[in-house]
Amino acid sequence: MSNQILVFLLDTILGLLSLALLLRFYFQLLRVPYYNSVSQFLIAATDFIVRPARRIIPGWSGMDMATLVLAWIFECIILVSVFIIQGYDFEVNIAASLGVIGLLGLVEIVKTTLYIVLIMIIMQAVLSWVNPHSPMAPLLDSFTRPFLAVFRKRISPIANVDLSPLFVLILIQVLLMVVAGVHKEIHAMLF
Repeated sequence: MSNQILVFLLDTILGLLSLALLLRFYFQLLRVPYYNSVSQFLIAATDFIVRPARRIIPGWSGMDMATLVLAWIFECIILVSVFIIQGYDFEVNIAASLGVIGLLGLVEIVKTTLYIVLIMIIMQAVLSWVNPHSPMAPLLDSFTRPFLAVFRKRISPIANVDLSPLFVLILIQVLLMVVAGVHKEIHAMLF
């Protein structure tokens, strides 16, 4: 019982921090407006760890790699903690185990990214019908525009209804299935 509570607390606390770091990374990458409450919150919540990490992990092509690497490290810490609590013995083959943990951490980053895009597109679609002039609208538009633009170029609106979010959501669902299969295959390497 206490192991389940510990796993839950680790997954929640470190998972939320990893999510905040990923959002910060994508907000910077996609040039989401800096002066909105969500961006300001993400910066305030993660600055304590991002600033020192930038001294060690340099940026690359205008991307804040320190933020992305930190998110991956937190995902790996979650995975190692869960495996240790479940009784997995890393001493048997530590190099292979750490390699598999690194790959699983990467898969978790991809999965979280897909869920972030999925939720942002759904939020944007709902807001466009309910309150198109919401303060969140520019943030969501900046975030989702690159993903929707791929389909908007090829599929024109039907009766002024943009179907590109539907196609992006279908693609994300397919990618989530692929990621789940990859996760299962990599996880099988440990056991």
